[in-house]
Amino acid sequence: MQKWKLGIGLALGAVAIVAGVFALQRNTFSLGKPATAAPNPAAFAMPVPVAKIVRKTIPIYLEYAARTEAIRNVALQAKIAGYVQKQHVADGADVKEGDLLYTIDPRDYQAALDSAKAQLQRDTAALDYARGNVERGTTLASNGYLDKNTFEQRTSNLRQSEAGIAIAQAAVRSAEINLSYTEIRAPFSGRLGRNQASVGTLITTGSATLNTLVQLDPVYVTFNPSETDLAAIEQARAKGKVVAEVYLPGDGKARTTGEVTFVDNTVDRSTGTIVARATIANADRSLLPGQYVRIKLAVSERPDALVVPQVALGSSQLGKYVYVVGDGNKVDMRLVSLGPTDGDLVAIDKGIAEGDRVISGNLQKIGPGSLVQPLPPQ
Repeated sequence: MQKWKLGIGLALGAVAIVAGVFALQRNTFSLGKPATAAPNPAAFAMPVPVAKIVRKTIPIYLEYAARTEAIRNVALQAKIAGYVQKQHVADGADVKEGDLLYTIDPRDYQAALDSAKAQLQRDTAALDYARGNVERGTTLASNGYLDKNTFEQRTSNLRQSEAGIAIAQAAVRSAEINLSYTEIRAPFSGRLGRNQASVGTLITTGSATLNTLVQLDPVYVTFNPSETDLAAIEQARAKGKVVAEVYLPGDGKARTTGEVTFVDNTVDRSTGTIVARATIANADRSLLPGQYVRIKLAVSERPDALVVPQVALGSSQLGKYVYVVGDGNKVDMRLVSLGPTDGDLVAIDKGIAEGDRVISGNLQKIGPGSLVQPLPPQ
């Protein structure tokens, strides 16, 4: 038993000796290699674009959600009864004022006009005969060959014939008007909607709508400014035209412009807003009635505003800030108070000074105190 324990002890000792030799060789190898210096990240200067703060007069805008409306929107209806004979313009087509849109079967109304004209010709002939009788009777009565009663009868027949001519002429005009109603023309320039009366449909007076026509240029844009903005809008209107810019959702640039042409006379008590409207040019027909848009009103100007690019702004729990290139090209963070915007520029009310160099790029790669390399403005 003692021999077995002695064997185990000798084996463990040998293993320990081998491990010690291996560790000694490893340390010796490591000591022979040169040490690698740790990099110094503070020595690297991050290239950053900068923008110099300048003073500029910028417009003051009021912005609202709005809806477009058609200035004119009519239902096309027939004023006479008849069958729809032809649709001359396709659904959804743009038409000009006076363009022929539909034709109602004109045959009955053409026949009525021909009858009225024939009646006028008959009454004209009767008038000529009555006028001749009066002329002859005047000569006979002056010579004593025609009694007074007969002469007065001839005069009465002349007046009745003249009245008959007036009636016949009115009947002709009425028939001509009815015949003209068989052609339904565009009352103004605009765009047709979907056809609602196919060819062959029997139309009675005022019973059905053939189609709809809306005016697309210009259009109204209706919005609801708050009562607190009303004073600024009215002051701007008193000075002259208030320019309105219209933006479609997702647009960064105004789609079209116009001017404010209407402000209602009553504030809604429940919402504290008032209805206002701008008339907007729409030559390319890009705006349709009922469309959601944004509208911006230029109500005043701010002179000598300090402006920076909006991309230079950062956000933190403390508020908005910008990075400025400070002494030794080190980053200095400035908390700022924002003013109105003008395109991709924003006015700074507080926090920076004219001549400061604001960093406008690589904001996520730098922080306060970082060393930077300002790039020349482009």
